[in-house]
Amino acid sequence: MSTHTIKPVRVLSIAGSDSGGGAGVQADIKTISALGGYAMSAITAITAQNTVGVEAIHMVPPEMVQAQIRAIMDDIGVDTVKVGMLGNTAIANAVADVLKDVEVPIILDPVMVSSSGARLLDDKARDILRTRLFPMARLVTPNIPEAEALTGLSVTDLAEQRVAAEAILAMGAKAVLIKGGHGKGNNLADFLLWEKGEAVFESKRINTRHTHGTGCTLASAIAVFLAQNMSLIEAIRAARAYVRGAIKNAPGLGAGHGPLDHNWANRENAK
Repeated sequence: MSTHTIKPVRVLSIAGSDSGGGAGVQADIKTISALGGYAMSAITAITAQNTVGVEAIHMVPPEMVQAQIRAIMDDIGVDTVKVGMLGNTAIANAVADVLKDVEVPIILDPVMVSSSGARLLDDKARDILRTRLFPMARLVTPNIPEAEALTGLSVTDLAEQRVAAEAILAMGAKAVLIKGGHGKGNNLADFLLWEKGEAVFESKRINTRHTHGTGCTLASAIAVFLAQNMSLIEAIRAARAYVRGAIKNAPGLGAGHGPLDHNWANRENAK
C-alpha cells in the first residue's frame, strides 16, 4: 500500500543563516515547513548572532550561492522563490544572473539591517536590487526604513507609504508591500500597491520585544501561499494572520529581540 500523499509545494529560500534560529534561512525553513511546504535553501551568508545582536558575518562566495540554487533547480525544482539577505554586490549580481530565466513567483524581502541594527547589505548592492532584482519580483516587501533607503523618501504615514510604493513599483516590481511595523502608534498598516490596484491591511500593534524574523517569516509565508494557488491579497492576508499568531505565541527566548513561534498553528490544530 502506497504511503505517498500529495506533493508539497516547493519553496526555495535564498538568504543568510541566523545561528540564533530566529530569522534568515532558519525562520524561512520553519515557516515553509509549518505551512505544509517543502523548504530548500541557498545560503548567502553565515552569521554569528543571537537575540541581542550580530557578532560576525561571513559571506558565502557568489559561485557557491549560484551552485546551491542550480543544484536545487536542476533536480527538485521550485514553485516559488523567497529572496532575503544578499549582503553584497557580487552575491546580488550572482543571484540575479541565476534567477533571470526563472518563471515562478519571486518574493523579495530587501533585508538591509537586522533587528539589532547591524548592516546586512552594502550600498552598491541596493542598485542591483533596484535595477536587476525588482523587475524579476512578483512582490517586494520592504519595511519602512528599507523603503526609505530604497527610495530616498520619508515614510511616516500611510500616504507616504503609498508614495514610496509608487517609486518602488516604478523600479519594475510587479507589486510592493510596504510593512508598517516600524510606524508609530497602536495601529499599524501594511500598504500593498500593484499596477492595477491597492489594498491596506490594518491591525492592532502587539506590544512585545519578541519580533525577530518577522519580515523573513512574512515573506516566506506569502511564498508558500502563492505556491498553493492563493491570490496575492489572499496570500498576504493569510501570511499576516500566521505571523501575528507566531508573535503572540513567542516562546520568550533571549534577552533581546526574541524569536517567534513558527509552529503555533500546528499545535492549535492538534488540540
